[in-house]
Amino acid sequence: MAPSNTRPTSRDVAQAAGVSQAAVSLVLGDKWRGRVSAATAERVREAARDLGYRPNLAARNLRLGHTRTVLLVVPALTTEFFAGVYTGAARVAAEHGFGVVLYPSPEGVGPARDPFASAQAALDGVIASSMAADALTAIRGDQLPLVMLDSDPDGSLGAATVNLDIADGVRQVADHLLGLGHRHVLHLAADVPSWTFEVRARELAARMAAVPGTRITTAPAPISIDGSLAATEAAFTTPGPRPTAVICDDDKLAAGAYKALRRLGLRIPDDVSVTGLDDLALATALDPELTTVRLDAELFGERGMQALLAVLEHRRPERADIPVHLVVRGSTAPPRTA
Repeated sequence: MAPSNTRPTSRDVAQAAGVSQAAVSLVLGDKWRGRVSAATAERVREAARDLGYRPNLAARNLRLGHTRTVLLVVPALTTEFFAGVYTGAARVAAEHGFGVVLYPSPEGVGPARDPFASAQAALDGVIASSMAADALTAIRGDQLPLVMLDSDPDGSLGAATVNLDIADGVRQVADHLLGLGHRHVLHLAADVPSWTFEVRARELAARMAAVPGTRITTAPAPISIDGSLAATEAAFTTPGPRPTAVICDDDKLAAGAYKALRRLGLRIPDDVSVTGLDDLALATALDPELTTVRLDAELFGERGMQALLAVLEHRRPERADIPVHLVVRGSTAPPRTA
């Protein structure tokens, strides 16, 4: 039961009934036939009765598309990647008569502040990239349809999720370096509490552990060139065996690693290989050009908007992860000890 002093939400009903918010909307809007089972519909109605839930009619009207405006919330990690996400989302939105408002959250991964006096009075839905679902409560209220990008499918409070196949990207990086003969790598890990970076660390550890004799040294760093430079210098001046490769969670981290390694008199890739993840324009501005994983930001935005349209139309969004691929350039080579 929801606390007596808190108005129950559709999310509460979904959690109590063990279904998605889309299913709650279908059942309580009497559009469930042929889409969910009769048993599920009854379970939703029973949960709504038990919680004392009453739909917000104003929000329901918003979901019918009266404002045709979508909010795209991104972290305050300003890179061209999020510009690409916006471009893709806006392209699909325009094809369906919607506009997209871009809102960089000043709090990064959350919580995000409401950019309007009342978001529910101005929006049809929210697309949020790389942040926790519960960080969006102020913006979303309890009724706005929500699609989460780059977020945990099992921890998004019933919201639809769209993800890049980041785990496979990390596996491609690890396999590339292992194939070259590297066995000791430095993981320059983004110091950001986000699911996507947790996935990168977990997959790298799993892939390296599958090969005998491997070792990972982890150095957390803020996503900045100066932060990466300091973390790399510290890792390479610590006594003990030196890593032969640096795996960076982000291309900007790789740029900082380049500066640090050169200050230490180490050559890339002769002495140390370096990889990134994103394939930003920065990747080909570096010398040597950076081996990195290409993420299709515009396609990511397109799929996010398509998922939100599906939610608005009470359809099930596509769940397949978006493929990514490794681009091998001049920053990786076999280690000297291979």
